[in-house]
Parts: sequence; C-alpha cells; structure tokens
Amino acid sequence: MPTQRKLGRPTDQRKAMLKGLVTSLIHYGKIETTETRAKEVKNIAEKLITLAVTECDNFTSKSVTVSAPVTDSKGYKSYKTVTSKNGRKYQVIERVKKQDLRQVDAATRLAARRNMMNWMYRVHDENGNAISMTNKLMNEIGPKFKDVKGGYTRIYKLGPRRGDGAPVVILELTKQ
Repeated sequence: MPTQRKLGRPTDQRKAMLKGLVTSLIHYGKIETTETRAKEVKNIAEKLITLAVTECDNFTSKSVTVSAPVTDSKGYKSYKTVTSKNGRKYQVIERVKKQDLRQVDAATRLAARRNMMNWMYRVHDENGNAISMTNKLMNEIGPKFKDVKGGYTRIYKLGPRRGDGAPVVILELTKQ
C-alpha cells in the first residue's frame, strides 16, 4: 500500500506539485485546491508543524565576537592608511569588534530544519528578498501551536469546480 496518493502524475511532478502547495500553505496560511490534493498536503503540513512544535525551543544562545566595518552617517565605510613591513602604504577598512548573541540549534532541531527544507521551496517577497519558510515554521507557527496536540489544519468544502466537476476545498491553518 503506497504512503501517498499517486494523483495521476509521475513521482517528480507529484512531489513538485506537493512542495508548491505545502510552501503556499505555510506562506499564506490558506490555499484553494482539489480535495485529494488537499488531503495529501494536509498530511505533509501536519507532520512539518509537529516537527516545528517539538523543536521550537530546542536551541541555546551563544555569545560571539563579530567584526563589523565602521561607517559614517551616509553609510560609507571608513578607511585608514596602514604601512606594511617593507614601507608600502595601503588602505584598510576600519573595523570594530562587537559581542553578539547568536542562536545555536541542537542536533535534532537542525535535522528537523533539513527535513522541512525538503518539503518547501524558497520564497521571495516583492523586493526580491528571500523569505525562509523554515524560520517561519520554527519561529512563528511552532510557538503558536505549542499548546495544541494536533489538528493544525482544517478543510472547508466549496463544491464542484465549474470546468471538470472536481471537488474544490479550502485548506487553512487553524491559528493564523
């Protein structure tokens, strides 16, 4: 017995379609699709959200020394002139050292992130900047559903589609 429905497509096309639907569901919180596709996406999304819920607090914070360039009021980097051992002069960007607090994932959280990345595409906003869907799952959606024991998505039936009569549904996250 197969673990997933075939959906009338070859494996590569089916996985690409499911990845796109899962990414859209996480990004927008709601998608409209056929009933059979929604049932498959629901299974995948529930597993990913469960991973995010179990691993949302599994990290430590670490103090790291970071070297950053010194900038002026306009945002330009400032340079200083340095003399080498053989007497030549050259310019170097002035840098300042700061203490920064960084988040370090535990091994299981890192594995969960990699598993999530396998089921989602990269998304860009209107300015072309990349939005990390794994960060959204871990930092926003995981803590929202922390006290919930399952049932992270719901399906609303809309009726048959006009062209081919396929049953259309809305699949959405229960907390948005």
